[in-house]
Amino acid sequence: MSKKVRVRFAPSPTGPLHIGGVRTALFNYLFAKKHGGDFILRIEDTDQNRYVAGAEEYIKEALNWCGIPYDEGPDKEGEVGPYRQSERKQLYQHYVNQLIDSGNAYYAFDTPEVLDGHRKDHEAKGKTFIYNWHNRLKLSNSLSHTKSEVEEKLAAGIDYVIRFKSPQDQTLVLTDLIRGEIKIDSNILDDKILFKSDGMPTYHLANIVDDHLMGITHVIRGEEWLPSLALHKLLYDAFSWEPPHFAHLPLIMKPVGKGKLSKRDGEKGGFPVFPLSWNESIGYRDAGYFPEAVINFLALLGWNPGTEQELFSLDDLINQFDLTRVNKSGARFDPEKTKWYNHQYLQSKSNEELASLFMPALLNRPIKSPSLEYVTTVVSLIKERANFVSDFWNLADYFFQSPENYDEKAVKKQWKDDTAQIMSDVLSILNTQTNFASSELEDAVKTWITDNELGFGKVMGPLRLLLVGALKGPHLFDILEMIGKEEAVTRIQNGIQKLS
Repeated sequence: MSKKVRVRFAPSPTGPLHIGGVRTALFNYLFAKKHGGDFILRIEDTDQNRYVAGAEEYIKEALNWCGIPYDEGPDKEGEVGPYRQSERKQLYQHYVNQLIDSGNAYYAFDTPEVLDGHRKDHEAKGKTFIYNWHNRLKLSNSLSHTKSEVEEKLAAGIDYVIRFKSPQDQTLVLTDLIRGEIKIDSNILDDKILFKSDGMPTYHLANIVDDHLMGITHVIRGEEWLPSLALHKLLYDAFSWEPPHFAHLPLIMKPVGKGKLSKRDGEKGGFPVFPLSWNESIGYRDAGYFPEAVINFLALLGWNPGTEQELFSLDDLINQFDLTRVNKSGARFDPEKTKWYNHQYLQSKSNEELASLFMPALLNRPIKSPSLEYVTTVVSLIKERANFVSDFWNLADYFFQSPENYDEKAVKKQWKDDTAQIMSDVLSILNTQTNFASSELEDAVKTWITDNELGFGKVMGPLRLLLVGALKGPHLFDILEMIGKEEAVTRIQNGIQKLS
């Protein structure tokens, strides 16, 4: 690539950033870094009616949390700013005037009521109303009016829009880096609105002008923009500008595989669809996901590395990412697979780091504050069963407090007529142990079981029940060593008394 690669992520601040938008940002970031280029954030806020306070800050925070920060954008000014379209609106008037002067655009004065009447009339006849070459001379615009009539309407302040004059009887040959060659009949295109009388451009004009002025070399965006590709290519031609390369990413599909993943799917299925929480919708960060896990599973939604590898660091993704390996078809979202990724990253973290993440939850509970060293050992024993740090308490509560209740099904299965006596005998063995290490305890208890010709099930299950309150947890003798002799004796005594 001769030109320096420059890509952009251009969201509208109309609410929280959907996980599909994060994936678009990620693919732009990976492509830029793979080719030593720049990743730009541009806030497309031309539609002031849909602007939502706080949405821009959310977008920036989300990208930073994910570990894919932008090189240029709001608060990181480069040479082609500003990076909010609302701060660039003086530029767009100049360029739309160019299109009018060159005959590629025209003023349209049709009122919403008149256009709505045409739509309803077409619907009644089983047709679709399209404002373009076949009817524009019959409508109210600068193509059907005289020059003086147009000037009078403009001078009178009559509302207008500026429309692009789409060509007639042309076959447009477009190229997409993911989908290959696409052919479009220009006769089916409508004359899109480029500019409104309130002085604000529509997305189509602002997008093209900004991409050109910012030196964007590759436009990598969602599949929903594919129908706009023909217009955008025509706009580049109308300005006599070299267009960027285009790549349209596949949709992220619902878990059932049909339809685009939505906020409602997350609410219904109990999984996040936003990177950060927004109002009452929980995000991946607050749900306990690690950002590197989110990035990893998002990268593989629509991109295939060509190998069986599933775990990628960000550097791995940068090195291996290739647009030619992005799929054309939609990628089904699998909530269980996202948990699997978080599990993998949790297992890869040190016990010390996980203990530090677990400590705040322990300090908020009515228990004696444990040492970080103790919590680190606990984490080492239970983390392989966890997908999230938030799972730790349910997996390890018995390391920090005595059981108050005992699992009813376990009691019914484990507690027999002779169990109280057997547990009293085990208690005597533990009381005589001067070395309360796991291996020493295991040897002593197992030797006693063998000598007395007891089944291991008659001892181990009930003992775990008294120590833990349920039939769960890691190696039984590791639990004994961790809670210590005094606590172990107390739990066994209390349990025998409650269950007998």
